[in-house]
This record gives sequence, C-alpha cells and structure tokens, in this order.
Amino acid sequence: MNSLNTNIILRFIVLILAQVLVFNHINFMGQINPYPYILFVLLYPVKNNRTLFLLLSFIFGLFVDLFSNSGGVHAAACVTIAYIRPGLLKFCFGMLYEHQSIKFNQTDLTNRMLYFSVLTVCHHLILFSLEIFNVSNVIMILQKTLFSSIFTILLCFLFTVLFSSKQR
Repeated sequence: MNSLNTNIILRFIVLILAQVLVFNHINFMGQINPYPYILFVLLYPVKNNRTLFLLLSFIFGLFVDLFSNSGGVHAAACVTIAYIRPGLLKFCFGMLYEHQSIKFNQTDLTNRMLYFSVLTVCHHLILFSLEIFNVSNVIMILQKTLFSSIFTILLCFLFTVLFSSKQR
C-alpha cells in the first residue's frame, strides 16, 4: 500500500473521530455547528477513480450518520458535494484541474477560498434542508447554513494551514 492510500485512510479515520467525538458536541447559540469532516471530500486527490471517490464519500457520510444518529443526511450531503466537485474544481482552478496537477497547499488562496466556500455552503444547505425538512423553516435553514458554513470554512482553513505537509 503506497503512502497516498495510507494518507487517505488516516484522514478518513481521524476526521470521522474528530467529528463524532469533538465537533458534534459543539453548538453555539443553537445555530452554529462545525462540520470540518468535509475536508475528506474537499482534499481527496484529483487523480483517483471518481466512482471510488463517490463510494468513499457515501461511506464516509454514512459513518458520520451512524455515530451521530442522523438518518442519512450526512451521507446525502457528502455524495452530492463529491458529485459536483469536478465541475467546481474546473471552475476554480482551470488549467490545473485540466492537467490533473492540483496541489491544494500550493494553489492561490482566493481560488482555494472560493472552492472551500462553495462546497461547504452546498453541503450545509443540503444537510440542514434534509435535517429540518420543512418549507416553513426556510429562514432557520438559511441561518444555520450561513453561520455553520462560516465556522466550518474557518476551521477547514485552519486545519489545512496547520497540517499542510509543505509550505510555499
């Protein structure tokens, strides 16, 4: 097994454990819940098999659902952002994506911020829409999406900076 697969497995386990043991217990003002586990989907290597990536994203979200007792909302949100990820990568990184040579810790900060932000907001909007599942609570869905997205994006950036293997 090469170091890339080991790194993916390690990231899978650490992010699930961090989410279910630490971040699921954070709830600021009833609106802000951080979900930095989506870093698994955000940072998954571009060159790998897309079908395998979608399957791993589903399994990853399913594990979070099992430990959180949330009935499949995380799995649905993870698979959705994994599915739309290639189009967003092409939009945010252009030729780097075309040549399959994206290294997230070496990309432009604004492009990375746009990429993280769009996928995080999509994930959270799907997650909270399925969790609340009531049209009369659209304002609450949007509030939770906005506030949790901001906090999640900040945590994801913090983690990518702290745990980046190579600096510019």
